[in-house]
Amino acid sequence: MKDKSSLRAYYLKLLREQDKEQCVRKSRLIAEQFWQLPAIQKARHILFYVSMPGEVDTSAMIDRAFYFGKRVALPIVEQNQRKLIPTFISSMKDLQKGAYGILQPAADPQKTAAVKDLDAVVVPGLAFDRRHNRLGRGAGYYDRFLSTLSDRVATIGLAFDFQLTESLPVEAHDRRLQHVIAG
Repeated sequence: MKDKSSLRAYYLKLLREQDKEQCVRKSRLIAEQFWQLPAIQKARHILFYVSMPGEVDTSAMIDRAFYFGKRVALPIVEQNQRKLIPTFISSMKDLQKGAYGILQPAADPQKTAAVKDLDAVVVPGLAFDRRHNRLGRGAGYYDRFLSTLSDRVATIGLAFDFQLTESLPVEAHDRRLQHVIAG
């Protein structure tokens, strides 16, 4: 099973089938590791994603970022342009259902985060390998977005232990992350 669509189906199945209590417990452990990263401790502006059912839960991380006085951005998915627009929020109450049924901020040009202002980007994935390559859901939004970032921006993938593999198929447009935290 080396092609991306088979791998996506396999990892989506694992995510759907995992025990909910394990998901909560492991998400907490991953969050603790996340906050230990020096890049996150220093970061002032962090782009998170809103986790979908079965994924590492990012809600507690987002709440903690607010508590520590960090500026939190979440992506708006622009389907027609096939891009992400990082947008600052002041609360998780600012969100509405967007593309693919994912919660996202309302479009507001005054709250758009300039890519140059981001210090860290938390990136979703279905699987990650030992070299920090990721397997996304296949639309390419994050790979395109990651290609716009400077090397000073910390890029972090969050994964459950079963989402780690020795290697993933990689194409020229795929972007490697700086860190992958798994638990």
